[in-house]
Amino acid sequence: TSCGEYNKLLKSNDYNLKYDYAHKYYQSGKYTRAITLFEELAPVFKGKEKGEESLYMLAKSYEKRKDFVMASHYYTNYYTAYPKGKYSEDARYNAAYSYYKDVPDPRLDQSSTFQALEELQTFLEYYPKSQKADQARELLFELQEHLAEKALNNVKLYYNLGNYLGNNYLSAIVTAKNALQEYPYSKYKENFSYYILKAKFAMAEQSVEDKKEDRFRDVIDEYYAYINDYPESANLNEAKSMFEKSSKKITKDTKKEQ
Repeated sequence: TSCGEYNKLLKSNDYNLKYDYAHKYYQSGKYTRAITLFEELAPVFKGKEKGEESLYMLAKSYEKRKDFVMASHYYTNYYTAYPKGKYSEDARYNAAYSYYKDVPDPRLDQSSTFQALEELQTFLEYYPKSQKADQARELLFELQEHLAEKALNNVKLYYNLGNYLGNNYLSAIVTAKNALQEYPYSKYKENFSYYILKAKFAMAEQSVEDKKEDRFRDVIDEYYAYINDYPESANLNEAKSMFEKSSKKITKDTKKEQ
């Protein structure tokens, strides 16, 4: 229809006609027009079949327009308003998937990532045998890796800051240990362990004399744990170097005491 006919339709009180045209606009890829009509129709037909359909199609229209924030909002509205609706399973999955599509770079705020994880977990609780269950699990793992990458970036940042405005080596260690607990199957697992070793060694080297021996012993313990878990690590030579320096430091301190 022409713009004139569309504007005339907007002014009409024939909601059934608007409903028919909203579907036509969607089918023809005119998602902005479909959205305008479905937004009006969803509350008008609330509690009826056309209301359920309008709310669902509103979410799909936003998704087609790649406005994933609004799509997830309306998918959530749909399964909240119609928990036993015919599209409830699809709406729960697509709410999660829309958040997933909105996930930002690991360096940025991860609110969408956490929302996507929550929606995916809820979907699997409601529909563990769904045909999309395997896809949901794959997305869950991918998002967890995404958060693990962000955690690794934080660990590196703390390590590089060193003792600037505080003991950032300790922050690197704590962050890495927390990540190992939260993401035990991550591909970054070795990276976290290696930065724990590096941070402990750097912290030992820069400690006051009273704390050096205990901290170098801690480095040695960490080294043995590291090579036990990753005997073929590409970082083995550097890890061995930290071990040897720590061992020599302890030996020198022991001789001084004698």
